[in-house]
Order: sequence, then structure tokens, then C-alpha cells
Amino acid sequence: MTTPTPRREALLIGGRQDPERTRFVAQLNAAGLDTTRVSGIAEAKEQLARARFSLVVVAMEGSEDALERIRELTFLFRGLPILATAIRGSVSEAREVIGAGAADYLLLPVEDDKITTLVRTFADQYFDPELGRGRRFITADNGMRRLLQQVRRVARSMATVLIQGESGTGKELIARFVHQVSDRSQGPFIAINCAALPENLLESELFGHAKGAFTGALADRKGKFQQANGGAIFLDEISEMSLNLQAKLLRVLQEREVDPVGGRSPIPLDVRVLASTNRDLKAWAESGRFREDLYYRLNVFPVRLPTLRQRTKDIPLLAEHFRVRFVEELGRNAIPFSSAALSTLGRYGWPGNVRELENVIHRALLVAEGEEIEPWDLMIDVPPAPPGASPEPDDLADEDEADEESYSHADLPRPELENSDQIRLPVGTTVRQMEEFLIHRTLDEVKGNRTRAAELLGISIRTLRNKLNEYAAR
Repeated sequence: MTTPTPRREALLIGGRQDPERTRFVAQLNAAGLDTTRVSGIAEAKEQLARARFSLVVVAMEGSEDALERIRELTFLFRGLPILATAIRGSVSEAREVIGAGAADYLLLPVEDDKITTLVRTFADQYFDPELGRGRRFITADNGMRRLLQQVRRVARSMATVLIQGESGTGKELIARFVHQVSDRSQGPFIAINCAALPENLLESELFGHAKGAFTGALADRKGKFQQANGGAIFLDEISEMSLNLQAKLLRVLQEREVDPVGGRSPIPLDVRVLASTNRDLKAWAESGRFREDLYYRLNVFPVRLPTLRQRTKDIPLLAEHFRVRFVEELGRNAIPFSSAALSTLGRYGWPGNVRELENVIHRALLVAEGEEIEPWDLMIDVPPAPPGASPEPDDLADEDEADEESYSHADLPRPELENSDQIRLPVGTTVRQMEEFLIHRTLDEVKGNRTRAAELLGISIRTLRNKLNEYAAR
């Protein structure tokens, strides 16, 4: 089967030709995505088999099997972002859609900045379906993309790969990628953490043992190397292996055979070796803490992963990826990041790299109570924003606008007041009407200063602006 040609394109499935969808397609085009429309799942699968799309958009209207479409596509094309769109949606439908595997649920019409965020999050990321199991690399960093291209080229050889990088940078993900795109991807991928076991147990785990080799050895047992025959073995944190065990490992790599503990004869191996460390292994070898001959045996193709703080453009992409994932896992409403929260994420140093970012987003979704994820929900210590750096440009424009011009909403519908001190709302007033009235009344009290109104209402300036635009559009 030939590899699909990469295309920066969205595949649209179903949906009527109404103004909201016409505008949505125009927004995707303006954001740099071409669009291809199909009517049903059979045609969609045919298109996806021929070309690699950046994302898929499934219309919920007019299709009783929309959820089944999403489930089937997420199963067949793992890792491919699928967005569900609706003109008249509901919270229950959003939960069902996310539970079915969709990356996001959009209620049309959508603001332009939301489309820009979606394209940046999904279409601009490095997506490689060969990684499998729902994993994908999320990166807009040119250096990281070049590294992945180099890894792909060397993956098809039998060269030993040594992956170095700080904890949390994705060393095991790279190892799995090497295996998935190699010629032995149908074979096993066996991973073992060399720092997790004491020397005597690690030796038995790696090389196996014969019955009666030691107390408790009641039967022959295959080690990880034998289990990986025909595939690959990943030796995680190999720098933590003792010097004595390093010598035995060196012999395995040189002779391509393994001697089980207490065994009578060596067993031939056909195994691709991948290793990782968060140490400077060359410096360790020079200082005598790691065997120099083993270092050179492992370092056939070195991969040094950048830290997250070196991939600053990837922070919002990864944060959005984890947010969408944890919204699904936690079964909660899709709550977005505020501008201030994104700014906070960008200023943090990330000593724990991508793994720490994942944990921070998970925690934030557990504790967030407002309409957006705010900086205090992240619970990370960051230096204060430099003067003029926050709030974001859109919010600064709102504040300047409020300070320099009087706020006017004479053309907007609003409930009537009996007088300035008493509020009388007729029976049957909806929650939406009450919300609109409360926002306008607060703006009156602060003389149109949107920043102050947002503070009093407990929402972000962006949310306030979106609400006002929504009211004006009616």
C-alpha cells in the first residue's frame, strides 16, 4: 500500500449548504486549509485512503449515524483529528461526540480566532499515522521536524539508536516511532526501565534464567531480549545499569546471542536495540561511570531531544492537545484556556518538559471552575509578565477602547428597569435574557470600562467581548 501524499486540507463529511456552514468553510480557507466535501462515510474512507488530510470535519445535522461515523473513523485512522460541528447542539451531544473519539465539538457559527487556534493546534502539527496507537508528534518546531525526518530515514536500518534528553522530553515515544516505521514493525516492541530493578533482578529480566538457577527459579524463563526476537528492545535509562551488567550487555550486542542465568548454552538473537538516557553519556563514559566501549557500541545513531523550553512554539499546541484529551477522559464540558493562562504557560520554564505540561493541564481541568482555564488553575510559579506583555493585544484593544470612548449599547435589546435601584423582571424571563441584562447593567455602572466589568462579573475580557458580539448579532 502506497503512503498517502501529505496535504494541508480538511475533509468535510455531510452537512447542508446553509449560511453557517458556508461561512465555516470560508474561515477554514482563510486560515490556510483547502477543503474537500463528501456526502457519506464510504466516500470519506476512500478519500482518506488516497490522501493524508490535516483534519476531518463531521456535520452532526441530517445524519442519524454521525456518532457511528466518528467512532469508525477514529478506529480506522488513529490519531487523525476529527471535529464535530453542529448548528443547534447540546451539552449531551458534545459529551457523546467527545466520548466517541472526536478531538473537539464546535457550535456554529465560530469566531475567526477560534478557527485560527484549531488550525494551529491540528493542521500545523507534525502528524504521522505510522506511529499508531493514537500517538502523534505535536510540533511546529522546524528543528524537531528535521530531527523526526532523520529518525525516519535511519529507522529502516538495523542501526542501534541512542536517545538522549531530559526527563519528560518523549524518549520512549521516539523509540516507538523508530520501531513503527522500521521493517520489523510487525515484531514485538519490548521496553524495560533499567533504573527500576536491582542488578540481580535486572540481569534475569534482560537475559532470562534456567530452571534451578537460583532459589525460586522453578522453570525456564525467557528474558526481555528473547521476548524481543524479531522486533526491538528499548533499554530505558541505560545509564543506571551497573558496570558489571554493562559488560554482559556489551557481549550480547557484540555476539548477537544471550546467555540466560544458569543456562547451558547461548541463544542466538535477532533484535534491534534502542536505548535512552537523561544523562550526558559521553561525559559519564569519560569519567568511568559508564563503559566507554559500550557507549560507542550504542551510539551508532545518536538522537538528542530538545527540551520543551527550547520548543516554545509547541507549548500552546501541546497544551491544547492535552486539554482536548482530558476533557474527554474526565467527561467534563470543553473549557478553553484564557489568554492569561496561555501567556502563563509560555513564561514557565518546564523543568519536567512535556510530561510536566501534561500533568499541569490534567490538574487544571480538575480544579477549574470558571468559563475558562485561568492562570491560578495551572498552579505553577512563573515570573511576572514584562510590562506591556499581558494582557494580550485583543484585550488591550478592549481596554483602550473602553477608556477612550464612552460605551454605547443603545442598539442592543435589553430588559426594562423600573428605576435605578430596583429591578423588576417579568415572569418568564429566560436565563439568557437575565445574563444579557446583568452584563449591560454592570457596564452602565462602570461607565463602559470592559476590563472593570469583566472583573466584577468574574469572566475574562474575551468572554465579555464574545457575549456582546453575540447580543449584537441578534
